[in-house]
Amino acid sequence: MDTKPAPLDAAPGLEDLFAGYQRFRKDIWPERRKLFETLARNGQSPTALVIACSDSRVDPAMVFNAAPGELFIVRNVANLVPPYKPDGDFHGTSAAIEFAVSVLEVPRVIVLGHAMCGGVRALLNGFPAEARDFVEPWMTGIAAEARRRTLACTPAAEDAQAQCELETVKLSLRNLLTFPFIADRLAAGRLTLHGGSFDIRTGIWSRLVDDQFIPMA
Repeated sequence: MDTKPAPLDAAPGLEDLFAGYQRFRKDIWPERRKLFETLARNGQSPTALVIACSDSRVDPAMVFNAAPGELFIVRNVANLVPPYKPDGDFHGTSAAIEFAVSVLEVPRVIVLGHAMCGGVRALLNGFPAEARDFVEPWMTGIAAEARRRTLACTPAAEDAQAQCELETVKLSLRNLLTFPFIADRLAAGRLTLHGGSFDIRTGIWSRLVDDQFIPMA
């Protein structure tokens, strides 16, 4: 089996990405050059850690209109935070959380959920065969509680999807509290936790306040 990658200029679909890069270099880089030079010289000091879904339709920097250097972003399937479990396994999300909170000392953490999440849909309705090696154990191992809470009170399929998307945000916030370095900073007033959901269809962000998601139109 030939594992040699195709030449970049021969890979289908890359032309648009290259054209985008050229526009960046021509139009955006000159305007932002001083900002990037400052970030390179002084390092990063983001104002928040954002835990978001990998869904290509939800860009945290765009949602919050943030400039480079303002947000430390970790993305995964369904914006999930696993419970604190330091062991020999691979923990990409937990590693990013530790770095952002303990090393960069961000003052706030935001869990950014979203509507029409494919991971949540599979959690409720079943996983395709192509997504059972990693996606299924990731979702069922972390978000089973969100599924139980949803199905206990939301029988309609469409309503269940929307409700479970919100439950994953609440679950991730609860799991954040299991990290000792987060709990310590919360108690000391050095860190705050926030949650919300972005609706792809309307562009509206709803913020979690007192266990309710309030639209911020």
